Amino acid sequence: MWKPLAHGVVASVLLLSCAAAGAEPDQGYWRAASSAATSITSDITIGKEKLTIDFIAYPLAPIRALKPVEVSAVFDADVNAGINGTLYRLRVPARQRFEHKNTLCGDEDTQWMATYVTGKTLEVAFFSGDDMPVFTFDAISKSTTLCGTFVYSR
Repeated sequence: MWKPLAHGVVASVLLLSCAAAGAEPDQGYWRAASSAATSITSDITIGKEKLTIDFIAYPLAPIRALKPVEVSAVFDADVNAGINGTLYRLRVPARQRFEHKNTLCGDEDTQWMATYVTGKTLEVAFFSGDDMPVFTFDAISKSTTLCGTFVYSR
């Protein structure tokens, strides 16, 4: 038999799921699904104006949509699948430690986040540096500002 508290929790989860359905595809709560995500960030939440990692919220500003060729340059994605992503500006200080005392970008502040969603999977790339990342295969392969890519699921 369900207890009233359980009903409240289920109702809250359903309400959050419905609210997320009307939002951008990358917004909402995401569970760590790759070894990098599990060992560094754990689960994350993307909101309209903030990114939450390990219960700490960081201001987040959408910069522009990423074209399929740009998404494909960063992630293992088929350029012909018509997938789009989003580039965000944020600031996660280099001194911030997450799971197992790891950082996102070593000794540099994390300043950019690229995302793309396919089905129930979210892929995220974090970048350091003041300049906006260049999303070409050549630039990404030579990038010194790409901190890492992470996979999450719903």
